Amino acid sequence: MSTGSKAKCSRTRIQRHSSSTSTASWCPADSASAAPPPHGEHSFSFGAFNRDFLLARQGLSMLILNSTNAGEDARSFKASKISDFELFNFVREGKKPDGTIVKLAFSLAFASDVKSPRVRFGTCQHYYPENFWNPALQAHANGAMAVRGAVLVADNPTDHHIFLKAFTGISDLHSSSIGITARTENGDIEIMEEVSYRDQFGVPVEVNGEGMTLNALRFEVADIAPLEASLRQGGIAARRRVGRLIVPPDLAFGATLIFESAK
Repeated sequence: MSTGSKAKCSRTRIQRHSSSTSTASWCPADSASAAPPPHGEHSFSFGAFNRDFLLARQGLSMLILNSTNAGEDARSFKASKISDFELFNFVREGKKPDGTIVKLAFSLAFASDVKSPRVRFGTCQHYYPENFWNPALQAHANGAMAVRGAVLVADNPTDHHIFLKAFTGISDLHSSSIGITARTENGDIEIMEEVSYRDQFGVPVEVNGEGMTLNALRFEVADIAPLEASLRQGGIAARRRVGRLIVPPDLAFGATLIFESAK
Protein backbone atom coordinates (compact mmCIF):
# COMPACT_ATOMS: atom_id res chain seq x y z
CA MET A 1 0.00 0.00 0.00
CA SER A 2 2.81 2.28 -0.49
CA THR A 3 5.92 2.72 -2.55
CA GLY A 4 7.96 0.47 -0.26
CA SER A 5 8.22 -3.09 -1.56
CA LYS A 6 7.43 -4.84 1.72
CA ALA A 7 4.40 -2.65 2.28
CA LYS A 8 3.14 -3.34 -1.21
CA CYS A 9 3.38 -7.04 -0.58
CA SER A 10 0.35 -6.77 1.68
CA ARG A 11 1.91 -5.78 4.98
CA THR A 12 -1.56 -4.32 5.46
CA ARG A 13 -3.16 -7.75 5.35
CA ILE A 14 -6.25 -6.56 3.49
CA GLN A 15 -7.53 -9.72 1.86
CA ARG A 16 -9.00 -10.27 -1.60
CA HIS A 17 -12.11 -12.42 -1.44
CA SER A 18 -10.94 -15.83 -2.66
CA SER A 19 -11.08 -19.40 -1.40
CA SER A 20 -8.79 -21.06 -3.92
CA THR A 21 -5.18 -22.15 -3.42
CA SER A 22 -2.41 -23.24 -5.73
CA THR A 23 1.33 -23.38 -6.25
CA ALA A 24 3.33 -21.37 -8.76
CA SER A 25 6.81 -21.04 -10.16
CA TRP A 26 8.97 -17.95 -9.81
CA CYS A 27 11.97 -16.26 -11.34
CA PRO A 28 15.01 -14.63 -9.69
CA ALA A 29 14.65 -10.98 -8.74
CA ASP A 30 16.66 -8.38 -10.59
CA SER A 31 19.66 -6.84 -8.88
CA ALA A 32 18.74 -4.14 -6.38
CA SER A 33 21.14 -1.78 -8.13
CA ALA A 34 19.60 -2.25 -11.59
CA ALA A 35 17.28 0.31 -13.17
CA PRO A 36 13.61 -0.76 -13.08
CA PRO A 37 12.53 -2.57 -16.24
CA PRO A 38 10.13 -0.72 -18.55
CA HIS A 39 6.49 -1.67 -18.96
CA GLY A 40 5.89 -4.33 -21.60
CA GLU A 41 2.91 -5.12 -23.79
CA HIS A 42 1.62 -7.57 -21.19
CA SER A 43 3.85 -6.75 -18.24
CA PHE A 44 3.58 -4.11 -15.54
CA SER A 45 6.74 -2.69 -13.99
CA PHE A 46 5.99 -1.51 -10.46
CA GLY A 47 9.50 -0.06 -10.31
CA ALA A 48 8.92 2.09 -13.39
CA PHE A 49 5.43 3.11 -12.25
CA ASN A 50 6.63 4.24 -8.82
CA ARG A 51 9.63 6.03 -10.31
CA ASP A 52 7.32 8.02 -12.59
CA PHE A 53 4.82 8.57 -9.77
CA LEU A 54 7.50 10.11 -7.56
CA LEU A 55 8.67 12.41 -10.33
CA ALA A 56 5.27 14.12 -10.17
CA ARG A 57 4.14 13.78 -6.55
CA GLN A 58 4.49 12.04 -3.20
CA GLY A 59 1.94 9.82 -1.52
CA LEU A 60 0.38 6.38 -1.86
CA SER A 61 0.76 4.95 -5.35
CA MET A 62 -0.48 1.36 -5.22
CA LEU A 63 -3.00 -0.75 -3.34
CA ILE A 64 -1.90 -4.38 -3.06
CA LEU A 65 -4.11 -6.98 -1.39
CA ASN A 66 -3.11 -10.24 0.23
CA SER A 67 -3.83 -13.31 -1.91
CA THR A 68 -3.90 -17.08 -1.59
CA ASN A 69 -3.72 -17.57 -5.36
CA ALA A 70 -2.24 -14.76 -7.43
CA GLY A 71 -2.45 -16.86 -10.59
CA GLU A 72 -6.21 -17.21 -10.22
CA ASP A 73 -6.45 -13.50 -9.46
CA ALA A 74 -4.61 -12.70 -12.70
CA ARG A 75 -7.05 -14.86 -14.67
CA SER A 76 -10.00 -13.25 -12.91
CA PHE A 77 -8.66 -9.75 -13.61
CA LYS A 78 -8.21 -10.60 -17.27
CA ALA A 79 -11.73 -12.02 -17.54
CA SER A 80 -13.08 -8.85 -15.92
CA LYS A 81 -11.05 -6.70 -18.34
CA ILE A 82 -9.16 -4.86 -15.59
CA SER A 83 -5.81 -6.36 -16.54
CA ASP A 84 -3.92 -7.96 -19.37
CA PHE A 85 -0.69 -8.24 -17.38
CA GLU A 86 1.29 -11.41 -16.92
CA LEU A 87 1.88 -12.72 -13.41
CA PHE A 88 5.04 -11.27 -11.86
CA ASN A 89 7.11 -13.68 -9.74
CA PHE A 90 10.27 -13.10 -7.76
CA VAL A 91 12.40 -14.50 -4.95
CA ARG A 92 14.77 -12.85 -2.52
CA GLU A 93 16.57 -13.54 0.72
CA GLY A 94 15.35 -12.17 4.02
CA LYS A 95 16.89 -11.97 7.45
CA LYS A 96 15.24 -12.81 10.76
CA PRO A 97 15.91 -10.70 13.88
CA ASP A 98 18.51 -13.26 14.99
CA GLY A 99 20.37 -12.90 11.69
CA THR A 100 19.19 -16.17 10.15
CA ILE A 101 18.92 -15.99 6.35
CA VAL A 102 15.57 -17.23 5.00
CA LYS A 103 13.97 -17.56 1.58
CA LEU A 104 11.14 -15.28 0.48
CA ALA A 105 9.09 -15.68 -2.69
CA PHE A 106 6.11 -13.81 -4.09
CA SER A 107 3.71 -13.74 -7.02
CA LEU A 108 1.92 -10.51 -7.92
CA ALA A 109 -1.12 -10.02 -10.13
CA PHE A 110 -1.54 -6.41 -11.24
CA ALA A 111 -4.70 -4.56 -12.25
CA SER A 112 -5.62 -1.06 -13.35
CA ASP A 113 -8.67 1.15 -13.58
CA VAL A 114 -8.41 2.88 -16.96
CA LYS A 115 -10.17 5.91 -15.46
CA SER A 116 -7.51 6.28 -12.73
CA PRO A 117 -3.98 6.82 -14.10
CA ARG A 118 -2.52 7.93 -10.76
CA VAL A 119 -2.98 4.64 -8.90
CA ARG A 120 -2.40 0.96 -9.62
CA PHE A 121 -3.72 -2.17 -7.96
CA GLY A 122 -2.77 -5.79 -7.44
CA THR A 123 -2.61 -8.85 -5.22
CA CYS A 124 0.41 -10.53 -3.65
CA GLN A 125 0.80 -14.20 -2.75
CA HIS A 126 3.46 -15.20 -0.21
CA TYR A 127 5.03 -18.63 -0.58
CA TYR A 128 6.93 -18.61 2.73
CA PRO A 129 4.72 -16.47 4.98
CA GLU A 130 6.38 -17.92 8.07
CA ASN A 131 9.61 -16.27 6.91
CA PHE A 132 8.00 -12.92 6.08
CA TRP A 133 5.66 -12.22 8.99
CA ASN A 134 7.44 -11.87 12.32
CA PRO A 135 5.94 -10.47 15.55
CA ALA A 136 9.32 -9.02 16.50
CA LEU A 137 9.24 -6.87 13.37
CA GLN A 138 5.52 -6.05 13.42
CA ALA A 139 5.25 -4.54 16.91
CA HIS A 140 5.53 -0.75 17.00
CA ALA A 141 5.89 1.66 19.89
CA ASN A 142 2.99 3.74 18.58
CA GLY A 143 0.58 0.96 19.57
CA ALA A 144 -0.80 0.20 16.09
CA MET A 145 -2.54 -3.18 16.16
CA ALA A 146 -3.96 -3.61 12.67
CA VAL A 147 -4.83 -1.88 9.43
CA ARG A 148 -8.54 -1.13 9.23
CA GLY A 149 -8.57 -0.06 5.63
CA ALA A 150 -7.55 2.16 2.76
CA VAL A 151 -9.34 5.26 1.50
CA LEU A 152 -9.47 6.39 -2.12
CA VAL A 153 -11.01 9.62 -3.39
CA ALA A 154 -12.89 10.21 -6.65
CA ASP A 155 -15.19 12.85 -8.13
CA ASN A 156 -17.88 10.21 -8.48
CA PRO A 157 -17.20 7.01 -6.48
CA THR A 158 -19.94 5.06 -8.26
CA ASP A 159 -18.02 5.42 -11.54
CA HIS A 160 -15.58 2.90 -10.09
CA HIS A 161 -17.90 0.34 -8.50
CA ILE A 162 -17.49 -2.19 -11.30
CA PHE A 163 -13.72 -2.02 -10.99
CA LEU A 164 -13.88 -2.30 -7.18
CA LYS A 165 -16.03 -5.43 -7.41
CA ALA A 166 -13.71 -7.04 -9.96
CA PHE A 167 -10.58 -6.15 -8.02
CA THR A 168 -11.73 -7.25 -4.56
CA GLY A 169 -13.91 -10.17 -5.63
CA ILE A 170 -16.70 -8.72 -3.46
CA SER A 171 -19.98 -8.22 -5.30
CA ASP A 172 -21.97 -6.79 -2.38
CA LEU A 173 -20.60 -3.26 -1.95
CA HIS A 174 -21.83 -0.99 0.83
CA SER A 175 -23.15 2.36 -0.44
CA SER A 176 -23.72 5.46 1.68
CA SER A 177 -23.94 9.22 1.33
CA ILE A 178 -20.15 9.54 1.45
CA GLY A 179 -19.21 6.85 -1.07
CA ILE A 180 -18.87 3.10 -1.56
CA THR A 181 -17.04 0.45 0.46
CA ALA A 182 -15.80 -3.09 -0.14
CA ARG A 183 -15.63 -4.83 3.23
CA THR A 184 -12.90 -7.47 2.99
CA GLU A 185 -12.21 -9.92 5.80
CA ASN A 186 -9.10 -7.95 6.81
CA GLY A 187 -10.10 -4.34 6.16
CA ASP A 188 -12.29 -1.92 4.24
CA ILE A 189 -11.56 -0.32 0.88
CA GLU A 190 -13.49 2.94 0.63
CA ILE A 191 -13.97 5.33 -2.27
CA MET A 192 -15.15 8.74 -1.06
CA GLU A 193 -16.12 12.01 -2.67
CA GLU A 194 -13.73 14.91 -2.09
CA VAL A 195 -16.14 16.80 0.19
CA SER A 196 -16.88 13.70 2.29
CA TYR A 197 -13.17 12.95 2.65
CA ARG A 198 -12.50 16.50 3.85
CA ASP A 199 -15.42 16.39 6.30
CA GLN A 200 -14.37 13.02 7.73
CA PHE A 201 -10.63 13.62 8.05
CA GLY A 202 -10.13 17.38 7.82
CA VAL A 203 -7.83 17.08 4.81
CA PRO A 204 -8.68 18.88 1.55
CA VAL A 205 -7.98 16.96 -1.64
CA GLU A 206 -8.41 17.59 -5.35
CA VAL A 207 -8.52 14.75 -7.86
CA ASN A 208 -8.93 17.05 -10.86
CA GLY A 209 -10.96 14.57 -12.88
CA GLU A 210 -8.20 11.93 -12.84
CA GLY A 211 -10.37 9.14 -11.48
CA MET A 212 -9.40 7.63 -8.14
CA THR A 213 -6.41 8.57 -6.04
CA LEU A 214 -5.16 6.56 -3.05
CA ASN A 215 -5.09 9.02 -0.19
CA ALA A 216 -5.19 7.44 3.25
CA LEU A 217 -4.60 4.40 5.42
CA ARG A 218 -6.63 3.65 8.55
CA PHE A 219 -4.92 2.02 11.54
CA GLU A 220 -6.36 0.57 14.74
CA VAL A 221 -4.64 1.42 18.03
CA ALA A 222 -5.39 0.31 21.57
CA ASP A 223 -5.57 3.90 22.85
CA ILE A 224 -5.20 7.19 21.00
CA ALA A 225 -3.80 9.16 23.98
CA PRO A 226 -0.40 7.41 24.26
CA LEU A 227 -0.08 7.43 20.47
CA GLU A 228 -0.68 11.17 20.43
CA ALA A 229 2.00 11.64 23.09
CA SER A 230 4.42 9.45 21.15
CA LEU A 231 3.88 11.42 17.95
CA ARG A 232 4.26 14.72 19.79
CA GLN A 233 7.53 13.53 21.29
CA GLY A 234 8.71 12.73 17.77
CA GLY A 235 7.82 16.20 16.55
CA ILE A 236 4.76 15.10 14.55
CA ALA A 237 1.83 17.47 14.97
CA ALA A 238 -1.12 15.11 14.55
CA ARG A 239 -4.62 16.45 15.11
CA ARG A 240 -7.87 15.00 16.39
CA ARG A 241 -10.88 14.72 14.12
CA VAL A 242 -14.21 12.98 14.82
CA GLY A 243 -12.64 10.69 17.43
CA ARG A 244 -9.64 9.91 15.26
CA LEU A 245 -6.02 11.04 15.27
CA ILE A 246 -4.91 12.30 11.86
CA VAL A 247 -1.38 12.71 10.55
CA PRO A 248 -1.82 15.01 7.52
CA PRO A 249 -0.12 14.46 4.16
CA ASP A 250 2.32 17.35 4.56
CA LEU A 251 3.85 15.42 7.48
CA ALA A 252 3.63 11.92 5.96
CA PHE A 253 5.17 12.31 2.51
CA GLY A 254 1.84 12.88 0.79
CA ALA A 255 -0.16 10.20 2.61
CA THR A 256 -2.83 10.73 5.25
CA LEU A 257 -2.49 8.39 8.25
CA ILE A 258 -5.66 7.83 10.26
CA PHE A 259 -5.50 6.25 13.72
CA GLU A 260 -8.69 4.95 15.33
CA SER A 261 -9.18 3.58 18.81
CA ALA A 262 -10.10 -0.07 19.25
CA LYS A 263 -12.29 0.88 22.21
